Amino acid sequence: HLAHLRFWCCVSSCAQRSLFRPSLSGKGPLSTLKTVPVRINSTTLFSNCLVSVSSRLAMGNKHSDSKTKDTDTSGSSKQEEEFVEAVAAKTGELADGEMKEVDLGQGKALLVYQDGEYSAIGHKCTHYGAPLAKGCLGNGRVRCPWHGACFNVKTGDIEDFPGLDGIHKFEVRVDEGNIVVKAKKSALEKTKRTMDMCAADKEDKRTFLIIGGGPAAQECAETLRQDGYKGRIVMATRENVGPYDRPKLSKAMTVKPEDIVLRKQSFYEENNITVMLNKEATGVNTTEKSVKFADDSTLNYDCLFLATGSMPRKIPVPGIDLGNVFLLRDPVNANDISEAAKDKKVVMVGTGFIGMEVAAYLCGKAASVTCIDLLDVPFSPILGPEVGKAIQKFQENKGVKFELGVGLKEFQGEDGKVTGVVLSNDKVVEADVCVVGIGVVPATVFLKDSGL
Repeated sequence: HLAHLRFWCCVSSCAQRSLFRPSLSGKGPLSTLKTVPVRINSTTLFSNCLVSVSSRLAMGNKHSDSKTKDTDTSGSSKQEEEFVEAVAAKTGELADGEMKEVDLGQGKALLVYQDGEYSAIGHKCTHYGAPLAKGCLGNGRVRCPWHGACFNVKTGDIEDFPGLDGIHKFEVRVDEGNIVVKAKKSALEKTKRTMDMCAADKEDKRTFLIIGGGPAAQECAETLRQDGYKGRIVMATRENVGPYDRPKLSKAMTVKPEDIVLRKQSFYEENNITVMLNKEATGVNTTEKSVKFADDSTLNYDCLFLATGSMPRKIPVPGIDLGNVFLLRDPVNANDISEAAKDKKVVMVGTGFIGMEVAAYLCGKAASVTCIDLLDVPFSPILGPEVGKAIQKFQENKGVKFELGVGLKEFQGEDGKVTGVVLSNDKVVEADVCVVGIGVVPATVFLKDSGL
């Protein structure tokens, strides 16, 4: 349920969609981009993204009006498609501005009636599969009820994050008072639709370098290919896996990175996108247009996009470096916390999204879970005291304890491992495991001498 409250946070993971979707702002192809700083509220606990795009990125061919992959191809000949056709509703059944989920016999669709016209698209959000019929309809777009992903009701194109893929569109006609929907059987079986992307051109010697490996970096790479960029695209990330669904780490802490990646390796190979793993940037030289990495290698670029996100804030108190005191940033951290917390006393420092989700996950697995915070009510600065108190009560009913309105003096330890937490009122809370989730700071230390 906390995931549904945090849909707005996902903006920070891909704040650049408006920058890389010129068709939505009416500014045409990417031809006059300049260095643009994107500022995101750090309370989101997600990737505060700094964006730097070299000016005047000259594009190749303009992207076509249609980006739809509605037909499968094998070699040069198209495979024959099997269609499904059914009466979805009667005229007059939907008022203008309404939508409903309809059954076509071999699958479902979302039927929309807006501005005197009918349209039909896929019925599920491509992010986590939410039913779009329960979302919001307006201005030719339907917005997901869970996390706010937005889809065009005429084309099925995705127009707002989270999520990367569009949904299928279907034919609609009115026949003697019947609203008839015609759809490809394959489109009903597979709800997601990947946008068309251009092929790289070996004659195009430009290099577009992306530093970072989160959803923002992924969206940048895909949009470049969708909008006709044929040069080399390189994504360099400090992690040992490509872009993945990071928010899941606090909800399913035993998850493996290969199970939450945004794209399979074959996707990058097919679209000529190079992903460099374990490649941590340590400096940027804007004069020479080069980036230096921790392994002492350098890479020159024509255009640079910085999407390094954020790092967990480390609380400056004695004992922070003791064993079993964790920060949550990557799958290894999540797995280590889950394993260490089994049947142990856990103290969660912080009652924001990370803190409360980790507490919710561990409260049936640990011997005890205690959340501490300077706040008198969890979430109160973000969601207000009423919602915060309701969430606190829900957690307490699950066995989670709270120490609120107090600070943290130090972590106590023995033999190099944490044994307790000393609060500002001198109360000691026993702990075998501590998880610190008190916000984030931008991961931009490597830009210190860059002039950006």
